[in-house]
Amino acid sequence: MQTSKKENPLVRLGNLIGAQKSGYGISVLLAVLGVTAGIVPYFAVAKMIVALLTENSEIYFYMIWCGVAAGGYLFKVLFSIWSTSMSHSATYLVLKDIRKRMLTKLTKLPMGVILDTPSGNLKSTIVDRVEGLETTLAHMIPELSANVLVPIILIIYVFVLDWRMALVTLITLPLGMCFLMIMFRTYPAKYEGSVIASKKMNDAVVEYVGGIEVIKTFNQNAKSYQKYADAVTYDASYYYNWMKSCQWPMAAYTAICPATLLTVLPVGLLFYLGGSLAVADFIQIIIVSLGIIGPILAASNYMDSIAAMGTIVGEIFAILDAGELIRPENDAPMNGNGIELKDVTFSYHKTGEEILHGINLSIQPETVNAFVGPSGSGKSTIAKLIAGFWDVEGGDIQFGGSSLKKLSQKQISENIAYVSQDNYLFDDTILENIRMGKQNATDEEVIAAAKAVGCDAFIRGLENGYHTRVGGSGSHLSGGERQRIAIARAMLKNAPVIILDEATAYLDPENEAVIQTAIAQLVKGKTLIVIAHRLSTIVNSDQIFVVHNGLIENHGTHEELLSKCALYQQMWNAHVGGKDGETA
Repeated sequence: MQTSKKENPLVRLGNLIGAQKSGYGISVLLAVLGVTAGIVPYFAVAKMIVALLTENSEIYFYMIWCGVAAGGYLFKVLFSIWSTSMSHSATYLVLKDIRKRMLTKLTKLPMGVILDTPSGNLKSTIVDRVEGLETTLAHMIPELSANVLVPIILIIYVFVLDWRMALVTLITLPLGMCFLMIMFRTYPAKYEGSVIASKKMNDAVVEYVGGIEVIKTFNQNAKSYQKYADAVTYDASYYYNWMKSCQWPMAAYTAICPATLLTVLPVGLLFYLGGSLAVADFIQIIIVSLGIIGPILAASNYMDSIAAMGTIVGEIFAILDAGELIRPENDAPMNGNGIELKDVTFSYHKTGEEILHGINLSIQPETVNAFVGPSGSGKSTIAKLIAGFWDVEGGDIQFGGSSLKKLSQKQISENIAYVSQDNYLFDDTILENIRMGKQNATDEEVIAAAKAVGCDAFIRGLENGYHTRVGGSGSHLSGGERQRIAIARAMLKNAPVIILDEATAYLDPENEAVIQTAIAQLVKGKTLIVIAHRLSTIVNSDQIFVVHNGLIENHGTHEELLSKCALYQQMWNAHVGGKDGETA
């Protein structure tokens, strides 16, 4: 999923924050107050040291400044807790909003974009990468702001006391920063490489777990495990080598920057002995110099977050900016349920190779229509285009007299029920999986739909009947059982157009005959589009389209095609002869 936008990551991050900007603003203010309060004890100590040197013996004086120091520490803690609470509250709302936006976006993307993106990548972005913004938003925004602003104020204060000493105080900072810049120069690229390594590992894990049945069946444990192990090893070695390369510049940075006393003490002593620096100012400068670098070092701890931010925000917007299906918000007028494809061309964006070449066909309302042809001819692609899973690249698909692109997603969803060969069942009960076809359906309606497609008997034979959980992707059920539940779900939807894309492929002949009889009763008064698995199941169709190499080679009834279409004749002869020809 690519995006052409090149906005600054900070600008894009601001777009993600949205309505929570005021919460972050308050959090930053509280953080600044907290860090400022944390500096107060330094001033209190400086005052007391100066008083001791001048032999001030007033207990009350020391008690006041001890109270000031304690108050500063107390307010530092209180403001810090308050700031953190505000930033975290805002952050979790932002993360929730980002994930909701991304999941909503997935429903608007062409199916090809989703299918071409490994599920491990999507999971990594939506779960892990978005979670990676938590440190940036909840901590970096308030704490980095405060830890940068307060040292600036302290440096200004030192300049007021003695501009020479202010410059001396800052000598170690640029020296240490030079080493930090050496590391930071390659940090964003290194971080992006770490993301790629992690994604490869995630994909390998998902593939290994998802294919464990095949791995065990064909005794591919060693080979498959090696692929997983290599991905994990590469990920670990990448991080190890990266951190190893960062070790010496980071060590130099953290050693040099705080060493302000190495310059402040000898130079300050020379100024004091020369009579150009008062002892009180010298002591305050010593104490304040110790408080300048600490917040800067704390701010530098967010370098990881800064470097990661651009990559994370880029991944998020790669999804949010991806091209959507063209669907208006408002419904368009429809006149019946007729479907017409006019000079339709289409290619999958991953390969760029054109799959359909000028398809023209017409499907009349309340008729049974079948698509047949060799594997890879484009049958399922046509069905998915009609279902609105992709937008055509050329030509137009009209549904009810209106272009599919002018119909709202709600209109398409309400008017078309689609059942594929590989239907997804959620890890919920059978009752709820069927009810997804009609959210407000009663239990009686769900059971009636199951009975209509011959599901009721096997469902009641399960341990918990309709309340049996099907497992992830329906793993507790056989392929045929999953298909029958999916068909029941589509029938419950009661849409005027039903598309069965090899929906009976997993069924044995006996059950398929039962399903075909049930479907014949249920689709009366509806438009049925079937991608045929067995030619014998579609011989009574009102119209059969023979698809070959992305073109409609011929169309007509079964008898008409036997007399005029050589390809259909070959497929039929292979079917009735019991040959293993590719007819699906």
